[in-house]
Amino acid sequence: MTWTRYRLGELFCGPGGLAHGAMTAKAGNGEYGIVHRWATDYDRDACDTYIENICQGQGGSVVCRDIRKLDMRKLSEIDALAFGFPCNDYSLVGERKGLGGTFGSLYSYGIAALKHFKPKWFLAENVAGLKSADDGAALARILQDMKSAGYKLTPHLYKFEEYGIPQARHRIVIVGIREGQGAAFRVPSTSLRAREDNSCRRALEEPPIPEDAANNERACHSATVVRRLEHIRAGENAFKADLPEELKLKAGGAQISQTYRRLDPDRPAYTVTGSGGGGTHVYHWSEPRALTNRERARLQTFPDTYVFHGSRGSVRKQIGMAVPCEGAQIIFQAVLNAFAGIPYAWTQANIKLSTQ
Repeated sequence: MTWTRYRLGELFCGPGGLAHGAMTAKAGNGEYGIVHRWATDYDRDACDTYIENICQGQGGSVVCRDIRKLDMRKLSEIDALAFGFPCNDYSLVGERKGLGGTFGSLYSYGIAALKHFKPKWFLAENVAGLKSADDGAALARILQDMKSAGYKLTPHLYKFEEYGIPQARHRIVIVGIREGQGAAFRVPSTSLRAREDNSCRRALEEPPIPEDAANNERACHSATVVRRLEHIRAGENAFKADLPEELKLKAGGAQISQTYRRLDPDRPAYTVTGSGGGGTHVYHWSEPRALTNRERARLQTFPDTYVFHGSRGSVRKQIGMAVPCEGAQIIFQAVLNAFAGIPYAWTQANIKLSTQ
């Protein structure tokens, strides 16, 4: 039996949501798979989380450094590249500075890695807001640069709740296959998992979270916050609920829909974010409290054995910035099937390439 293992390098690796999905994806009878080669991120806590869970505590292959100061020539050769380039300037919440922002141009380091390592394939991920950033010019520029590096692209807006993930999380994922590889990637179909119970109730309660699970500490809320939550029904937020005058928020600007929003237990959760201030922690449907980080990790489909490093706020940020592990696995599985020549159910990509 011939075994094919793609050596994966990862930029902006975060706590390892993409990596966990990659490591658990297999094609055929396991003949095709993905193995960790190296990863890099500037956040020390995220790197420590990655080292413990992806590298089994052996941190020699993880470089904790600002990518603008990273010498790629010192990294090992790879067959595949993954990078969830920073989304701050493309998010629908915020100033949306696009390519002109502090983080907007960091995708270019992914392009530099493609040109230097020439991997057989890559996977890049960003928020849905990338599609409209700079009136569409940002995404068009990014796709053109990826194509010019020598790759056939399949960009798609994935709605992960349609793949059985217990969270309404929408992300643009771009899969690129190097020209001449003879593999044709197709967006995996949602049909196989569309009827699964992906409610947040099931995600958080079946099975119950182990008593000794890490990162499961509850937040201490003020009496005012507890009283406010007690007046907000499942699925409502602080602006839609019938609150007593003394519990209403004095919001002078935009009314963000996630503010003190309680989950609807019979539906997927709303998007788990990396922030946590101003009532955006994600709130339980029946108990007047925010979710624990372990509960948030379940909505991101991290296993209960996945241990996050850092303060409670740092862990919350890591979880919110990650790609759902099981969602990543589905996409990586499709990549492996494409190279293995194994047919699989697929759907048409919903983002057109203006460069074609």
